[in-house]
Amino acid sequence: MTNPIGICDSGSGGLTVLGACAKALPDQPFFYLGDHNRGPYGNRSEAEILKFTTAMIETLFGRGIRLVILACNTASAIALREIQEEWLPGHYPDHRILGVLVPMVEALTGLDWDRNNPGLSSVPSKNVGVFATHSTVESGAYPHQVRLRAPKVQVIQQACPGLVGAIEENLAEDDLRDMVASFCTKLMGQLIGERLDAVFLGCTHYPLVENLFRDALPAGVEILSQPDIVAASLTAYLTRHPEFADNSGGKLEFFTTGDPAALSHLEQFLPGTKLDFKTL
Repeated sequence: MTNPIGICDSGSGGLTVLGACAKALPDQPFFYLGDHNRGPYGNRSEAEILKFTTAMIETLFGRGIRLVILACNTASAIALREIQEEWLPGHYPDHRILGVLVPMVEALTGLDWDRNNPGLSSVPSKNVGVFATHSTVESGAYPHQVRLRAPKVQVIQQACPGLVGAIEENLAEDDLRDMVASFCTKLMGQLIGERLDAVFLGCTHYPLVENLFRDALPAGVEILSQPDIVAASLTAYLTRHPEFADNSGGKLEFFTTGDPAALSHLEQFLPGTKLDFKTL
């Protein structure tokens, strides 16, 4: 019996995380679920995000999956803690849900998640930009959690309305370039002449247009790779918790709450892999 790890997202962005995880763990089977019928979640209410996220996770647990990666920044920022603390213990106490927010905060602060004492961080002063959906920015999760651990790290947020939909719809590159350039200009305007040291793309869709962000940002600004950081975090987690791992072979399965026929263009998310989506 295989023991796949579930990866779920409000749409297709989580495929970038799946790609990095499959590369880091080539013998581990993965089961992907995209909520294309109700996503993206970026402009949904908090109540809707909680409801839809819980439904996705319960669907995966119902198929025998015991470890789920919530590869959606919006859901991780808004719904994950409540699900972990209030829903999970009463419904699936032996299962686990990991998000994408924790690994990024750990990478930015140099501290494990549970070491939220500002005096422990040796990270020097720096300015870090976060490009994310409206809901993720409004939640304030990234600047709050970073400030708890590394008060010298200044987090500057920039919402990118419409970018997820544009990527999902495979908008022309010139149009995407204009959108990304506009968001980068707005973020730089918030700095009022200060130096930008690094950015991370706080939506799992955005790595697909990382080259456009790189072109629009000042030379020398580091772009942190969220998929690679999440994959490294998962690898470390499985080392600590081998009961959730499975080395039986790297089978990848793809499911959607939407119409599989409408997802034929998504192979850009996972180059070299045939994305045979099925309805779930």
